[in-house]
Amino acid sequence: MAGMTWTITPERPDSPAAAALWRAYYTEVSDRWYQLYEGRSTDPDELEREIAADSGGDLVPPSGRLLVARYEGEPAGTAGVRLMDGATAELKRVFVHRGMRGRGGAPLLVAAAEEAARTLGARRIVLDTRHDLVEARALYARLGYLETPPHNDRAYAERWFAKQLS
Repeated sequence: MAGMTWTITPERPDSPAAAALWRAYYTEVSDRWYQLYEGRSTDPDELEREIAADSGGDLVPPSGRLLVARYEGEPAGTAGVRLMDGATAELKRVFVHRGMRGRGGAPLLVAAAEEAARTLGARRIVLDTRHDLVEARALYARLGYLETPPHNDRAYAERWFAKQLS
């Protein structure tokens, strides 16, 4: 795969690429949860309601950033950060399309999100995830995130991680 490249740039959450990636992310994690716990896929109406309810408006300047990763120019993944307070940022929406996984995009996205958090003034970054998202948990551990007590009480948040930013 010599010559294959990733680029990561900030975009508005309502850009066509970001919106399509958010839909793919939400569809995948929602379907995975429903298939695991209820043996079905996400109801299409529910999917639309949930996507509409989380527009990503907290991932825009001056207190947030949404990053879109492209692989050879094609939208392939996202990661976002938002300031929770002056010293702590939250990592959100880390996602790489299934067909693009295993090509190094996720660590690049997380590193770019950490840099964006530093630029926003954060010295620490936190995130939450679910028990069943074992690949995500392994990625965060590999990248130096440590499990912590809960920092929120969101529905579906089952595991919490943090990392000091240097």
